[in-house]
Amino acid sequence: MRLVLASASPRRLDLLARIGVVPDAVLPADIDESVPAGELPRDHALRLAAEKAAVVAAREPEALVLAADTVVAVGRRILPKVEDEETLRACMALLSGRRHRVMTGVALAASGQTLRTRVVETIITMKRLSAEEIDHYAGHGEWRGKAGGYALQGYGEVYVRHMSGSYSNVVGLPLAETRHLLKAAGHSLA
Repeated sequence: MRLVLASASPRRLDLLARIGVVPDAVLPADIDESVPAGELPRDHALRLAAEKAAVVAAREPEALVLAADTVVAVGRRILPKVEDEETLRACMALLSGRRHRVMTGVALAASGQTLRTRVVETIITMKRLSAEEIDHYAGHGEWRGKAGGYALQGYGEVYVRHMSGSYSNVVGLPLAETRHLLKAAGHSLA
């Protein structure tokens, strides 16, 4: 069965390659990712992953469709995917010296099978950031399009004081859980 990745994220493609998985196609799902009032971060990540899988599975009914969505949350507050410097600075100020959670919902859809899902959570504590450090990070540009505005796999890692949980989850796809879902669906893996 063909494997389709319902994501345009190059990080997810790189992560899948680490476990020897190369999708047959990459077909991003174009869905509304806004957060309804009162939706909790964990529920949001899972809902978006499931919606992405369903949208692409409807277009590719004979394929195994893998989708994911990563959310950065401080308490119940879901941080945006950062596209501008003003939002970056607000996110970095909020994360400075605090603990936050990174959750990735993963969904795997296959014709005739029940939707398989997982949500993986990693807890991160950022060091207290000075204005100069935020200015320096703003100059990197690697934060564009990143949930919460930082890239653990990039320079953003220097601001992380402690992490508990899956590194690959924070980058965008929890590998152990994704591998388990693929195997359970019958996808051949080494």
